[in-house]
Amino acid sequence: MPSAEERMQAIRDVYADEPRIEVKPYHGLAMDFAKSEGAQYIVKGVRSVCDFEYEQWQADFNRRLGGIETILLYTEPELASVSSSALRELSHFGVDVSDYLPKAKK
Repeated sequence: MPSAEERMQAIRDVYADEPRIEVKPYHGLAMDFAKSEGAQYIVKGVRSVCDFEYEQWQADFNRRLGGIETILLYTEPELASVSSSALRELSHFGVDVSDYLPKAKK
């Protein structure tokens, strides 16, 4: 498992040409971090009905407790079974998962 700094750097590399994107670590609740950054929205992805139900519950708390709205983006159907947990496990056993990861800008 890459360290938090390595994961953050990988994200920075993917969005190197996009000056509007900053990568920052945080601890605690996402809504508290969003508020501390002056954000009004959290953008999240969903793959399935189970994901949707969980994110809907979380979005309700973010709105009620933090005044933060959540925007949900739906995955492409062919990627619905791809999860970070599955990719980590496959990678652990030596499977090349690079086709499922964004490419860094070089």
